Amino acid sequence: METATASEMDPRAEPTVVRLDRTAVNEARAILNKAYRHEPTFHYLFDDRKPGYDRRVRATVRELIDLYFEMDQDAIGLMTDDTLVAVAFLGDPEMRLDLTRQLSWRLRMMLTAGVASTRRYIDYHEQIRACLPGEQIHQLPLMGVHPQYQNRGYGRLLLEAVERLCEDNPRGQGLVLDTGNSRYLPFYESLGFRNLGEVRMGELTEYVLYRDVCRKAY
Repeated sequence: METATASEMDPRAEPTVVRLDRTAVNEARAILNKAYRHEPTFHYLFDDRKPGYDRRVRATVRELIDLYFEMDQDAIGLMTDDTLVAVAFLGDPEMRLDLTRQLSWRLRMMLTAGVASTRRYIDYHEQIRACLPGEQIHQLPLMGVHPQYQNRGYGRLLLEAVERLCEDNPRGQGLVLDTGNSRYLPFYESLGFRNLGEVRMGELTEYVLYRDVCRKAY
């Protein structure tokens, strides 16, 4: 387990970076449900204008988390005062996840999130994959900070922990994430991410962002 403390934060809340296992599933789901339900990308993918939007978001978060644990991918979180306040799920560079081949995942998604939402999500996923560079890269599909703990620097601390995981993996050359919320772009740019490409989803622009991994010298 790694630990890290942000000295610029409230001294009463010293976040610790921890690796997550299945015992943290419910807490991770709750954080990501709250983090994503108001995001433009999810509004588009799961049609927030129709009844059942929250149910579709919860189903998608649940199935993605379960899939990543099934595939033994890295999951980390931030703890403050014994409370999990932020989580991130990191895809190994060798994974190159193709959701179209995950038949059991697709079936569960269609039964819970609905056929239309599943198809829209897979199409979005494939368009993101088409933007990826040819080299081996890590992918960050799920990351969120609980709303009550935002604006404290926790997102930056979580990403720094993700980057350390990437640095420790000799197979990875870089890290990719995406967002449909343009107000996050200055934050990601301040961490060294650059725009790799853009995906149009209706009236929404999804930004695919990339940064090189600084390999550790041993």
